[in-house]
Amino acid sequence: MDIKEYIINDVDPLELQDSVQQAKKIFQQLTFSHMPVMDGDIYVGCVSETDAHCFETGQNLTDVKYAFDVFMVREDTHWLDVLEAFAQHNSNVMPVLDEKNKYLGYYELKDIMQHFNDSPFLYESGAVVVVQKGATDYSFSEIAQIVESNDSKIFGFFVSNYQDQMTEITLKISSENVNAVLQTFRRYSYDVISAAADDSYLDALKERSDYLDKYLNI
Repeated sequence: MDIKEYIINDVDPLELQDSVQQAKKIFQQLTFSHMPVMDGDIYVGCVSETDAHCFETGQNLTDVKYAFDVFMVREDTHWLDVLEAFAQHNSNVMPVLDEKNKYLGYYELKDIMQHFNDSPFLYESGAVVVVQKGATDYSFSEIAQIVESNDSKIFGFFVSNYQDQMTEITLKISSENVNAVLQTFRRYSYDVISAAADDSYLDALKERSDYLDKYLNI
């Protein structure tokens, strides 16, 4: 989905010749974590609100250029990569440049998050399944094949954790044949960490465990 429509130009970027006091004033008026800074037509980076309040009032932004955070995305950057850039730079504002490095405006985090909320991964009803396998043993193509071979649909999946050479993958799938999907994952040596409530495999294990507990307590 195209997110170019979310590019904003409501607030002009700062200029390198602007004063630190002017930057502080903007941060007092807005909830931005960063403000883009331009040197004429050239984007040079972002000044953060935290740094701005530490600079001396009599300085210009030219004097504190060393502290700028240089990050941006392109106008054709996929929205998931844009979301990742926000997270990596701990920012709620993301400058957008074209292929010729011309400054086009900025994204706000709240708009990209709303775009994510409107994606089928979140709004479609279905089952969330979390599986785990060795970091070198899994493949997305295999995961997709397991789900689709059981006549279920994938609304989205991603790597949700990586620890001790094990990779955790979270999936959102349609609710049809969830139990068959889970059992196929197990046959392919995936550990099912979390699954839908109708996982009959786990239900059967629980029933056997309850029976064994009663037997041992006789």
